Amino acid sequence: MTTVNDLLNLLILEKVDDCKFNGVSETVGSPVVFGGQVLAQAVNAASRTITNQRVLHSLHAYFLEAGNLNTSITYSVNKVRDGGSFSVRRVTAIQNEVPIFILAASFHKAEEGYDHQIEMKSNLKQPEDLLSWTDMLKKWGDILPKDLKAFFEINRPIEFKPTEIVNPFDRKNLPPYSDVWFKLKGDINGLNLSKKQQVLTYISDYNLLISALNPHAKIADWTNTLTASLDHSMWFFREFDFSDWLLFSMESPSASRARGFARGNIFTRDGKLIASVAQEGLMRPLN
Repeated sequence: MTTVNDLLNLLILEKVDDCKFNGVSETVGSPVVFGGQVLAQAVNAASRTITNQRVLHSLHAYFLEAGNLNTSITYSVNKVRDGGSFSVRRVTAIQNEVPIFILAASFHKAEEGYDHQIEMKSNLKQPEDLLSWTDMLKKWGDILPKDLKAFFEINRPIEFKPTEIVNPFDRKNLPPYSDVWFKLKGDINGLNLSKKQQVLTYISDYNLLISALNPHAKIADWTNTLTASLDHSMWFFREFDFSDWLLFSMESPSASRARGFARGNIFTRDGKLIASVAQEGLMRPLN
């Protein structure tokens, strides 16, 4: 995948019937299905059973089994409730008759109410002053660790620019924070809010556990630690678009018992908070 159109082709599922949809997978460098893909495809399935113009405002999901990249995924939607203001859907993702993922999603009718938000960090470097993953590959590809180089070489429809570049050869513990600018590649015109939320859901599973690994970077990295998303929650607050860079600002309050917890906020460049994310992931040291 190299553009947002490629990503949308992946996320928009084949309809089997009113409550059942099929999807395929694309690798992001892992031998198993990317969690963000399953999340976003499940949101696509749930959204297509909403016929009353309600908008997704929250989702909560559990990853049950690693997905097989070479096997299609069936998404079965249960219309749990259509109330006066909210509609709730439950989605089960199945491969070879085995549930690999479950999602609950809630959709809300348009309403007006109180409005406040936290502030975005004010001292961050702007994306024009930073290197993307693609830039790092071009600049340091010959000296990067093999696994990191292979990860950067995967074509992606999103450009990521971390605000701080960590030297992989300088093994030292880091603060439990991570801030990454991101932007879609290709023509982003004409995306409705539902599609934008599905794309944002896909992106939300990138980078989160970095903040949980940072405090242990002296001894831990992606090659000696088994990591996997265990659960994922997301809340959508405000309308947005992808015409400019967005900021994913993440932190990890805790890691213990081979699990790391991370949470993040997604802002527009001018500081509008559009979504929040929380995730617990497996962080199992390998001998």
